[in-house]
Amino acid sequence: MNQEIINLYDEYTHKPLSRKQFMSRLVKLTGSVAVATSALSLLEVGYAQAATVSEQDEDLILEDISYSGDGSTMKGYLARPKGRGKYGSVVVIHENRGLNPHIKDITRRIAKAGFIALAPDALSPFGGTPENVDEARAMFSKIEAPKNLQNFLNAFDYLRSRSESNGKTACVGFCWGGALTNRMAVNSPELKAAVAYYGGQPDAADVPKIKAKLMLHYAGLDTRVNAGIPAYEAALKAAGTDYQLFIYDGVQHAFNNDTGGERYNPEAAKLAWSRTLELFNKTIK
Repeated sequence: MNQEIINLYDEYTHKPLSRKQFMSRLVKLTGSVAVATSALSLLEVGYAQAATVSEQDEDLILEDISYSGDGSTMKGYLARPKGRGKYGSVVVIHENRGLNPHIKDITRRIAKAGFIALAPDALSPFGGTPENVDEARAMFSKIEAPKNLQNFLNAFDYLRSRSESNGKTACVGFCWGGALTNRMAVNSPELKAAVAYYGGQPDAADVPKIKAKLMLHYAGLDTRVNAGIPAYEAALKAAGTDYQLFIYDGVQHAFNNDTGGERYNPEAAKLAWSRTLELFNKTIK
């Protein structure tokens, strides 16, 4: 697909660009409403393909849970192995579409690999994630960053309080959640591992606060997010942070999202995911 179209869609999904404005610009790029509509169908999420690990998987226990946030009650989706024992815990941080079927599937994948996985809903203070993707994205402008950060940090306390937990915690986030993962690493000294997929970078001055082992996954064609890599990596090196940084050539932002149409890249997603689980196995088991 024409890179200009993908870049426009990326702008639409990350900036306050209305659907009307987006479609108007897309029609100009493609030359007609019909072609624009066809292109959009290849880019928009399709949650019918979300379940790679079934909700009926007999090895897992699934729960809708709640815990105390900063002035609000946080809701979340939790998946854990059915067997007895103590498990490392992973907080899963969604994209700017909220807690949707794809992120719930990611949560089940992590549990299937032998961990407790919790995906909090950042939109809990506003009633939770709506089904309409555009409505969900618009609600993110209401989020207060300091409260949101604390809401997710409290997820670690909740997980450590569970009887199945071994006390070791990690997090993984995607896009909006990737940026928040970097901030979680800055603000949680107990965190053992943090994996950020195509996420914005924290302030370089905050990097020395990071104690977790970092794994950073970037898409080669994601020029918007990748612009922050040099300063971040320089700060990580200067601070002596234990990190791994991977750039997957020729792939788009959101390459891990298998419900994301044209931007999904199965080869890069499989490799990045295997590296992610390997880090969790080394740090929180």
